Amino acid sequence: MKPHHTYEELYNQSISNPAEFWKQQAGSLAWFKHPNNILSKDENGLDRWFADGQLNTSYLAIDYHVENGRKDQVALIYDSPVTNTVERFTYGQMQEQVAKLAGGLTELGVTKGDRVIIYMPMIPEAVFSMLACARIGAVHSVVFGGFAAHELAIRMDDAKPKVLITANYGIEIDRYIHYKPIVDEAIGLSAHPPTQVVVLNRGEAVPFETHERDCDYRKLVHSATPAPCVALNATDPLYILYTSGTTGKPKGIVRDNGGHAVVLKFSMDAIYGCQPGETFWAASDVGWVVGHSYIVYAPLIQGCTTVLFEGKPIKTPDASTFWRVISEHQVNVMFTAPTAIRAIRKEDPSGAFLKKHDLGCLRTQFLAGERCDAATLHWLEEQLNVPVIDHWWQTESGWPMLANMVGTELLPVKAGSAGKPVCGYDIQVLDEEGQPCAAGEEGYVAVKLPLPPGCLPTLYNDTPRFRESYLSKFPGYYFSGDGGYRDDEGYVFITGRVDDVINVAGHRLSTAEMEEIVAAHPAVAECAVIGIQNELKGQVPLAIVVSRPDIEPSKDQLEAQIISSVREQIGAVAALKNVAIAKRLPKTRSGKTLRKTIRMIADGRDYTIPSTIDDPAILDEITDLLKTVKVCKLSTAAA
Repeated sequence: MKPHHTYEELYNQSISNPAEFWKQQAGSLAWFKHPNNILSKDENGLDRWFADGQLNTSYLAIDYHVENGRKDQVALIYDSPVTNTVERFTYGQMQEQVAKLAGGLTELGVTKGDRVIIYMPMIPEAVFSMLACARIGAVHSVVFGGFAAHELAIRMDDAKPKVLITANYGIEIDRYIHYKPIVDEAIGLSAHPPTQVVVLNRGEAVPFETHERDCDYRKLVHSATPAPCVALNATDPLYILYTSGTTGKPKGIVRDNGGHAVVLKFSMDAIYGCQPGETFWAASDVGWVVGHSYIVYAPLIQGCTTVLFEGKPIKTPDASTFWRVISEHQVNVMFTAPTAIRAIRKEDPSGAFLKKHDLGCLRTQFLAGERCDAATLHWLEEQLNVPVIDHWWQTESGWPMLANMVGTELLPVKAGSAGKPVCGYDIQVLDEEGQPCAAGEEGYVAVKLPLPPGCLPTLYNDTPRFRESYLSKFPGYYFSGDGGYRDDEGYVFITGRVDDVINVAGHRLSTAEMEEIVAAHPAVAECAVIGIQNELKGQVPLAIVVSRPDIEPSKDQLEAQIISSVREQIGAVAALKNVAIAKRLPKTRSGKTLRKTIRMIADGRDYTIPSTIDDPAILDEITDLLKTVKVCKLSTAAA
């Protein structure tokens, strides 16, 4: 990227001649063998990038910086309010830890192409493990820490790992999550268990049972001979990350080495505007794609300092935690989910905690993971007084697809929009026939092929499912699964998964649009709007609201005001006539509201308790609440 380019100039270059554009971006990396074959087809007729290039992602993230003057710069800050710990690791120290662990894995028989499952909490060893696998060409598959044994076993059976790396426990605010028993149970359930389990003992507070297959993490690293970085083809897989599938079987998203490194380096410059030596913080988890891309790989490839945070936006110890981390570690660019900001706002609506910290270091605040409502965006803008940028991407893409690319130029922010297409993404909004929609017309969000580098080239061992899931609906396009529309200035608005678009008496309506109106009510801290079955209209919307503790209108008042607002802003066709007041909303551990599960409860359909749920007991609360809503058809059946 050249800084003097405007967004339009850079974007148009990437679409008009993608091979030349990405060849230029690839030139910013230290390849072992520079690629000449920039865009080609593989044996399955699928697009591949940089097929004849060779490199090593772990080298780019660590060794390159050690060799080029950053040996003593802090690479990783581990901040854990749940253990009252702050540790800093320089690039030189990271190199030592990663090379030794890579050597230990080699001594356990791990070689290029072998899979290693990493099932760990948010601790430095999780990052070391990912980079150690990358160093020797092993393919890591990080499973979110705390996933149930059954879910872990399913992933084992698909990945068939040679080794699994874990810790004896993680910490969820103030309670221990016993990882090792979950691993042992999963191994008992799996048809393809690992031959070795590497266990980090975090402390004797949580004892665990050992088996012949187990080996101690620290002993393994201490006695190992450091392993060098091996040369890998750009198209060799770096990792597999499993995401939920509609069939119940997780989809193994594959990420390659070459395209991934190129676009992450590009994104740190062009999208986030974060330069080498600066501090970047993505408040996510290494178990999710944000953690892979923007806690571990992108900041380190860029030569930044990255923050690894083991805690929550509230309750560890309170709603000041994020601001403390930004101030203490001089974070320049931060990235979190709107859910986290809504939780902070609910606890501290006036921003009193924020005002206690000097946040002068913070230049830009990014939001992603779910659609950001206007009320949350504006509240954060007022509190921080820096640009707050919503952007959109997926596990499948691995890096942003829509954004305000602040590294090129800061465009005006539009509440409700995730911005304009990022370089390389020819994003279209299509109707049912695959024709482009007019400005303002809602349709299906798709990307014209080829996808840019860094996106999934296929699914692990399942190319037919890859074609069926992503390429079949609109030939020549990748279908994102989301609906949305484009305005007359090219800004794209994502309205949610296509099954979140409801049909009320023949009218297609976005529950996300209604949700934004509900969220704007001053007494609303959080909300979810779902479509539920109705014999007369097919579906009708239901708003479930968590009210702010400092503003407590009566239930009747709040319901009447919300219904009136939706009617005024969308029209009577919206037919929102029911508002339920809840104490809390069911969410995943990563903070996403479980709207589909709420909808199934409301419709009286059997449902499976999601493995990612933060607290299963809340589903009983929601069930009891929905019994008071007349249009719901509840069933007590739940699998």
